[in-house]
This record gives sequence, structure tokens and C-alpha cells, in this order.
Amino acid sequence: MSCEHLICARCSNPVVEGRCATCREARSELHRHGPAVPPALVLAALVALLFVALVVQRVYG
Repeated sequence: MSCEHLICARCSNPVVEGRCATCREARSELHRHGPAVPPALVLAALVALLFVALVVQRVYG
């Protein structure tokens, strides 16, 4: 979603311009980019992959 075509209900200006506090807050909410995957999930996947690699090495090695 983009804020290019949104109009602020408080100041009646385009949100993209950020003229009032409400515009700036709405703009920051729309453009907030957090990590797509939580770091704990990445760590858990790496541990699981290491475990599978060790089991495969023990069985076939």
C-alpha cells in the first residue's frame, strides 16, 4: 500500500507530504519495514539443519 493518494482527515493535505503529526504517523506506519522472518526462527532452522546434517552423516558416513 502506498500513501501517495491518501488524504489526511485532520489537515486535508496529501499524507505523503507529512504536514501534520497525523500525516507523519500514518506515513511512517505505511513505510515501516521490519524483518520478514524473526531471528529466533532463523536460529531454530539452522539448529534443525545442523541436527539433520549430523544424523545423515552418522547414518551414511
